[in-house]
Amino acid sequence: MAGFRSVPRKAGRTIFYLTKSFSPNTICRMSNGKELPGALVEEIGGPYGVMEEHVDFLKERFNLITMKELKGNKEQLSEKITCIFNWANKPDVDSKLLKCLPRLKVIASAGAGVDHLDIKMISSYGVKVANTPHAVTSSTADLAMTLLLVSARSFMEAHEIAVSPKTERFHANWVGGDITGMTLGIVGMGRIGYKIAQRAKAFEMKILYHNRQRRLEEEKSVGASYCERLDDLLQQSDYVMLAVNLSPETEKLIGKHEFQMMKPSATLINISRGLVVDQEALVEALQTGQIKAAALDVTYPEPLPRDHPLLKLRNVIITPHMGSATFQVRRIMMENMVQSMIDAINNLPVSYEVIAN
Repeated sequence: MAGFRSVPRKAGRTIFYLTKSFSPNTICRMSNGKELPGALVEEIGGPYGVMEEHVDFLKERFNLITMKELKGNKEQLSEKITCIFNWANKPDVDSKLLKCLPRLKVIASAGAGVDHLDIKMISSYGVKVANTPHAVTSSTADLAMTLLLVSARSFMEAHEIAVSPKTERFHANWVGGDITGMTLGIVGMGRIGYKIAQRAKAFEMKILYHNRQRRLEEEKSVGASYCERLDDLLQQSDYVMLAVNLSPETEKLIGKHEFQMMKPSATLINISRGLVVDQEALVEALQTGQIKAAALDVTYPEPLPRDHPLLKLRNVIITPHMGSATFQVRRIMMENMVQSMIDAINNLPVSYEVIAN
């Protein structure tokens, strides 16, 4: 997110290696023999709650308090909560919640994006924010390439043909699009954008990128060409990949003008945030043939209303915001969040802290 950055661990400080698990000494140091610190969660299980696979790990280290429990016994429980475990952007964090949590030290949020949190408002209460920027990088880049490949080769249509009871023969002249030798334009050469470029290089694609700052080292590593003007990238790209953080500067970054700049044969792929694209303009571009297709892991809202026109277009692929949706990645995300929470409880520099510039 523009205006914010995650702070890496500092040299010379204590590091807990969560991928292996906490040692008993760490747990003792954290709780000092007292009641485990309270961690506010939306719920346990359910669509927005703590994953069942993570509950035992968390309960060894925290007293998990759900939003329902807090609302039912605010007077007693509000004093126990020192951290918020913000999973799937829940619980909602606003000034009303912060005012009733006097001992709150940190909000640990799953994922790289923090656009759902008002960092400056939270900081005004003396509360820190942490995210998990490194955990999601490779898996999101993998999904980005999946969407590119599936859309390029018309995979969904091919699957329908293969399994349809009406199919009697496979037509020899049915074809999809090419990948090798085609031009990929990456908008946002951050951690995820760079990982996408590495994967695209393996497919022998020509790589263009647009970024606020030129990334010479990354550019050289993958053989990418820098486009200072977004329009230049859009005009040349066969596939346009959006990998930017959501900020006031990137909201509706791709709209009517940008679609007019793209090739009629181009595909838009969005793995960043739905609001980076003007969806009304996208629908029009897809319906009128301004662009060929779109592959979206993100929309606004999520999910889309069931009568939304994007759901009815055959040249659109939509997935349910699943960039980090692997067992291993979700485990690492949870452990990174726990690391930041324990840092705050122990008054140490917070791992993965998000700082307002």
